[in-house]
Amino acid sequence: MSTTSTNPATNSAQSPSLPFASRADQLVGSVIDASTTLLAAYDHDIVKFGMGAPAPDMLPAKDFGRIAGEVFDPSNFTYGETKGEPILLEALHDYLSATDQIPAEQKGNLDRLLITSGGMQGLDLGFKLFVSPGDLVACESPTYTNGSATAMSYEADILEVPVDDEGMQVEVLEEHTARTGRPPKVIYTIPTFQNPAGVTMSLPRRELLLSFAHRHRSVIIEDNPYGMLRFSGESLPALSDLSPNDPLIFGVRTFSKFVAPGLRLGWIDVDPEVRDLAVNAKQTMDTCAPVPNQHLVAQWLSEGGAESHVEVLREAYRERKLTMSAGLERHFPGELRATDPDGGFFLWVTFDDETLNTEQLLPTALEEGVAYIPGPAFSPGGSFTNDLRLCFASNTPERIDEGLERLRRAIDRHRA
Repeated sequence: MSTTSTNPATNSAQSPSLPFASRADQLVGSVIDASTTLLAAYDHDIVKFGMGAPAPDMLPAKDFGRIAGEVFDPSNFTYGETKGEPILLEALHDYLSATDQIPAEQKGNLDRLLITSGGMQGLDLGFKLFVSPGDLVACESPTYTNGSATAMSYEADILEVPVDDEGMQVEVLEEHTARTGRPPKVIYTIPTFQNPAGVTMSLPRRELLLSFAHRHRSVIIEDNPYGMLRFSGESLPALSDLSPNDPLIFGVRTFSKFVAPGLRLGWIDVDPEVRDLAVNAKQTMDTCAPVPNQHLVAQWLSEGGAESHVEVLREAYRERKLTMSAGLERHFPGELRATDPDGGFFLWVTFDDETLNTEQLLPTALEEGVAYIPGPAFSPGGSFTNDLRLCFASNTPERIDEGLERLRRAIDRHRA
């Protein structure tokens, strides 16, 4: 899988007469999302460690089948309010309040919430509202490049800030700003169970990041898809918990990781003034998120389905992560380093052999029946050539071990 863009706008020699916008060459696409199409070209069994999606056995399908008969009536197959269906906004707020996922100061306040068509639309709204051409956007490195690519689509300049076991190295961001005199307009971060590294930003780093943002008036887009999926260790407060009602924090959440990605539902938690602007921006995109799906999730939340379901997910993902970690040690002794997350979906694997190019390895791996995302897919600059991301959430422990055996064979073949 190549990280090179296939955007036709970059191939002006083939279509010189088309008047593309100046930003068109920044529409780099997603190597991660393209993996779905890539896998469709293979007809043999493949263990899929690539996409960050729950396994089919981790979806509340029976509950949804039952609820669908009650809420999928003609009145719900029409346009809805852009900010979200009131029944979902209320059910979501009640769930977040009951599980202490919003600060006490914000409980009872629905004016901060807006339902989006998945987490990606939340990111798009954030960058659309705060990024002008030429603005500097800081992101983690490695990062979820669907996020950085969205910033680039609004003609941002990207600054990659290294990640270690404590998350984004905010000290490096401080040093860059002091040296260049150019603070970022927006900071894009996944502080909890980061994608792709799985690491969690430490409390001192979170406090330092907030201090930096307040001094430089930098907006923080806090992408938090995995925060509720902690299966070990001590919970850390979200940035929005550390600085409640902070207009500089643009919170992005999604139902994709703890309910189902195909529903295409998420939400943003932002200052009410920002929420009003986001409503205007969303009305130029899709008018409203899917109304039937909103009613489906609202009733599921109201019935208490989320609490028990999330507990099942946590236990299952803990077992799957432990299986993957042990399998990597067994199949690749002394050959790699892997992160050890306390939640989320991913392990980040770095091979000691710096000549092992995970992009070049991928075709052999697919032939052997295992898929992953190569490291360069998580860097706008194409770094991390001897790294890869593995998703442990998408497979049973038995399939995880089978996939790692196939990866072992693929690497041996590739080297031979």
